[in-house]
This record gives sequence, structure tokens and C-alpha cells, in this order.
Amino acid sequence: MSQNLEKSQAYPRRRPGPHPGLESPGAASATAMYTFLPDNISSVKPKASKEVKPLLGSVVLGLLLVLAAVVAWCYYSASLRKAERLRLEQLDLKLGGFSIRNQKGEQVFRMAFRSGALDLDSCSRDGALLGCSRTADGRPLHFFIQTVRPKDTVMCYRVRWEEAEPGQAVEHAMFLGDDEAHWYGGAEMRTQHWPIRLEGQQEPQPFVTSDVYSSDAAFGGILERYWLSSRAVAIKVNGSVPFHLGWNGTERSLRLQARYRRTPYKPPAGLPAAPELSYRVCVGSDITSIHKYMVRRYFNKPSRVPAPETFRDPIWSTWVLFGREVDQDKVQRFARQIRQHGFNSSHLEIDDSYTPAYGDFRFDEAKFPNASDMFRRLRGAGFQVTLWVHPFVNYNASSFGEGVERELFVREPSGRLPALVRWWNGIGAVLDFTRPEARDWFQGHLRRLRARYGVASFKFDAGEVSYLPRDFSTYRPLPDPNLWSRRYTEMALPFFSLAEVRVGYQSQNISCFFRLVDRDSVWGYDLGLRSLIPAVLTVSMLGYPFILPDMVGGNVVPERTAGGGRVPERELYVRWLEVAAFMPAMQFSVPPWQYDAEVVAIAHKFTALRASLVAPLLLELAGEVTDTGDPIVRPLWWIAPADDTAHRIDSQFLIGDTLLVAPVLEPGKQERDVYLPAGKWRSYKGELFDKTPLLLTDYPVDLDEIAYFIWVS
Repeated sequence: MSQNLEKSQAYPRRRPGPHPGLESPGAASATAMYTFLPDNISSVKPKASKEVKPLLGSVVLGLLLVLAAVVAWCYYSASLRKAERLRLEQLDLKLGGFSIRNQKGEQVFRMAFRSGALDLDSCSRDGALLGCSRTADGRPLHFFIQTVRPKDTVMCYRVRWEEAEPGQAVEHAMFLGDDEAHWYGGAEMRTQHWPIRLEGQQEPQPFVTSDVYSSDAAFGGILERYWLSSRAVAIKVNGSVPFHLGWNGTERSLRLQARYRRTPYKPPAGLPAAPELSYRVCVGSDITSIHKYMVRRYFNKPSRVPAPETFRDPIWSTWVLFGREVDQDKVQRFARQIRQHGFNSSHLEIDDSYTPAYGDFRFDEAKFPNASDMFRRLRGAGFQVTLWVHPFVNYNASSFGEGVERELFVREPSGRLPALVRWWNGIGAVLDFTRPEARDWFQGHLRRLRARYGVASFKFDAGEVSYLPRDFSTYRPLPDPNLWSRRYTEMALPFFSLAEVRVGYQSQNISCFFRLVDRDSVWGYDLGLRSLIPAVLTVSMLGYPFILPDMVGGNVVPERTAGGGRVPERELYVRWLEVAAFMPAMQFSVPPWQYDAEVVAIAHKFTALRASLVAPLLLELAGEVTDTGDPIVRPLWWIAPADDTAHRIDSQFLIGDTLLVAPVLEPGKQERDVYLPAGKWRSYKGELFDKTPLLLTDYPVDLDEIAYFIWVS
């Protein structure tokens, strides 16, 4: 019985059916069925609990988050792969440009693409070469960046953007960076600063040699496609580029542009006018070492050294004293005065207007009735005499007809007629130095002058591309018109020892003196005394070590002369003389005796100091140039490459590493601040300074002094 009781307790109770009076049709059979349920279970359908709904939402949200994370990871992984594909060593490529970092991870260079953005999906990497095939707007192009590590401390990047179709200009903007980044190089300029100072806006202009004295051209007669940064970065634009340069002073950028439209550049024969912009950017450990690398790798070097006397003794020019009124009596009187005032019989230069017409190669007998006797007397007095020459043949010259007949001149675009140009001495034709016959004709006349009169050498004036017609043709086509300037400087090669030229483009191996463009007799940076050191340092960094900083005191053009006198202001002349005494060459055209006995005495003091102290060092450094290419006149940062103060100084310079020069360059001053880089220095007064770097404030410098300091080893 207990067993049955256990069974009855093991099953749930029978639940009563519906009330009989409430039965619906067909419910009779249902009332016969029994449903067994636990006591705690209701027969009503259960409702979802309040806790289940948030749980389901969380699950859905979690799934969405997981899905988003997977998508993000895939996108991130793809981005990483693309970023890795667009990175070369320390270079990062973006659609709008690229940046370069140094070994410390610091950004030291940035370039922006201004003629179009890249389509990064068209880019691919193959080892050290990264290439792209179209722009973001679908335009086809050929673009690549290639890394080259020529040595452990240098990383270089070859960059090339070439348009696939003619007519399109290519422009990249090179940012100079913040105020702590300083740039140098490029070109001789009318207003010269060191380091480069960008002011205002300049649309890209042809980067060709120009006469900044006689025109408003942007660039001067000595230039190279090379710039250097205090952050140990250098850039060299390739010679094949139809190169134009502009700038934006607001954003501190140089505008590098390649184009063939409205320009003197011409595409190579048989090729379409589709421009390329290509250049090399190299990053090193410091500014001095990267510059040395670039010079040794990409620049010509002098193969010979000019005559020792050009470093030791001053050059005496007839230009300012006599101008175009020069004649035989004046030249001989000038030579006598040089000796009478106690100066060496050194190098005497007969300047403008000694011939009947410009382009003739004989003396005007009305002005020089016995040139042979004059040369004999000058040689007997110890003078070496040079003559002024130029590449023009005026239409009234006796040799003009011969030049036309023999096709010696640059011609108009059709090539049928000589192109006539206007220069500062009239209208004439220009010799085509790409034609061998023109070269031989010109040099043949110079050799005959040397043989007949004993002319020691020549002053090769002009030679800038700006004196060529806008459209012209030459015997050998010139994709880069600067090559005409280069061919002109080659005319000086047989006469290099005492020669001077005033244009330079890829001409470092000519091995003669390169003269700065004429200076005005003023104090400032606009072709004045303050521009002298920045210009010499700039030309030095472009690979030209033998520099003639024009005439002491400037050109004395009346409307461009401080004080408006017939000679430079006395104080300006003395301060200019002092600077020139420490330059590779020194030239007088206004003689010191145009002033007074004190100025003559100061001139004697500094020509003697030049001969005893400066010239031996110049000659020693000149002998090293043929091997190293290092400049003779150097900026202070040359020996202190990490010193930011040295990066900014534009009024001091070094001769070699051991002689520091700090001239007074402002009127009314007999003191100046002098910065001494790290090292031990002894002043010209005998003071020893060994706690350096050091700024000497208001260091006293009398009118007859220049502050200089010698490195003490």
C-alpha cells in the first residue's frame, strides 16, 4: 500500500477540467483528457523576463562591434601594407608629397607636389624603387623614388616626376622649414643674404645666368642647381630638367618647376615637350660632411691653380678712374702713380673702349697711337697687362661682316639670320660658342693679341644667357641655355692663370678667377658692402673657390653711390679695402691716393698684411682644392656644423679652418660683436680666447683695423 502511495505522490495531481456549464462544442472529448503539470506551473503562455531583452541587445551590439573590429583590422592591415609599400628607409610618401627623416627620426625635409596629387593605388615598390603610374585625377605619368646609400653616413633619394603628355608643367614646393632650419646656395643674387631669406612671392622664372646689375632678373651670373640645409640635407636638380625657380615667402618654400612653355629651354631633339622634374636629395650626419660629399660626387673641381701673384698682389683696373675715356697716356700715367705711391707693379687691367668698335680686336690708333711701345714700357716696369673682352660684335665693327659671312653668331629661330641683341654698349650680334669655327675665331684673335703685344691674359666680361634673344638657335642645339655660358667660360682656359670671368655654370674646372657682378658704392645688402660676404660664401658653396669680389669701393655709378660723390665715401672705401685684403683676389679701380695720405697708409698696411699672412694661406688652400673641392672662403659653420649661431652669421668668414675674419660693415662704427666658435683663438691684438663658443660684444675695431683671429692648436 505504501508502494502505491509512493507512486501516487510521484505524479502530479489531476487538474480539474472546465466547468460543465462552460463547455464548448466538441469539448466533451477534451474533458476526458488529463494534463499533469507541476503545481508551480501556470497554464498561461510564459512571458519573456525583463532581463532577457537587454541581454539580446547586448549580444547583437557585441556582434556588430566584433564585425566592425574585423573590418577595421582588415582596413588597418591594408593601410599598414600600403604604408609599408609607400615607405623607403626614412622617406614617407603621401598622395600630396613626401617627407624625409634623419637617423634620429627627425623630419629634415619636406616636398609638396603642386602640379597634381598621386593616386597611391597606382604605386608599387620593388626593393629600393618606389614607382607610381598616374595622378589622383587619372592623368598618366612616370614617377619614381629610389634610395641609394653611397656610404654609412649618407642616404640619398633619386626623385623623378615625368609627364606622359606634352604641355603640362611639373611643380614641387620645397619647404625650408621653421626658423631653426637655414638654407644656402642656388645663385648669386642682386640682394644677397646668408642664409637664404625669402621675401614676397616670385613666380617661377627660368633658372639661367643673368646680369642682375643691368636688369631686374631674379638670378645672377654664377649659379648651380644646388641647395644645402643646416639640417644636413642637400638637393641637386638634374641638368636635364627645363628648370624654373620661384618662391613663396609666406610659407617659406622654393617652387621648383619644369616646363617648356614660354621658356628658353627646348626639349632634346626628336623628343616631345613632356617635362620632367628630377633631383637628388641626400641626408648626412652634419652640414659640412654632406656638403663635402655632394661636391665630390656631383661638381667639377678646378684642375689647376691660377698664378700665385693673383693671390698675393692687387689687380689695378682702369675702369672707374678713366671709364670709356681710357687712352695710352692715361694707362701709362696710372702705372707710374701705382709705383710712385709705393705699391707693387703687379697686374694692370685695361678695361672698356680701347678698340675702334665693340667686337674689333685691335687698338684704336687715335687713343693708343703706339700700343706696342706702351706694352713694352709696362712690361719693363714689372706690370702684367690684361685686356677686357666680351662675346658681342656690334654691327659697326669691322669684324661684323666676317661673322655674318662665316655664320659665327647666334641666329634667330629659323637659323637664317644672325640675331641682334641690345647690351650695355649698343646693338650687335653674339658669338655662337657651340660652333667650333666661332670658338677658334675668337680664341685666335686673343692669341694674336697676346703674341703681338705680350698681353698676359683677359677679363672675360658678360656671358649671361639674359643677353641672348628670347628665341634663338645655335649650331649645336642647347636644351639648357646655360650651356652657352659654360661654353663662353671655356674660352678662358688657355689664359687661365691671370684670367677672370663673371659667369659660371658647371664651370668649376675652368680654374680661373670668377668675378662677382659689379657692386654699387653703398653699404647695404643690395649690391653693397653688406652683400659681399654673403655673395662670396654662396659662390664658394657652389664649388667656385677662386673668387674676385669686384673692385674696392664698388662701381661708383653716380645714382648708385652713397653720398653721390665721384668716389666712394671715405669710410666705406676703407672698410671695403679691409675686407678685400682677406679675399682670394683683391682689385683696385679707385686708387687709394684719390683720398689722402692716411688712406694710402691703410692700403699699404693691408696689402702688406695680405702678402705676409693671407696669401700664403690662400696658396696652401688653393693647392688642396684640386683634390678636395673644399672652398677657400668658408662659413663659420664649416668648423662648427651643429652650432645654430654659426649657421646664422653673415658678417664673418673663415679662410680655411684657421683664420677667422670679422670686418666692420656699418657706417660710423668702430666696434662690432664677434662670435668665436668652439676652439682656442688668438686675436690680432694678442688676446687668447679659450672659453668658447663666445660672443664678444662691442669688440673695439678702429678705422684702420679689421678684427681677425687665428686658431691656436
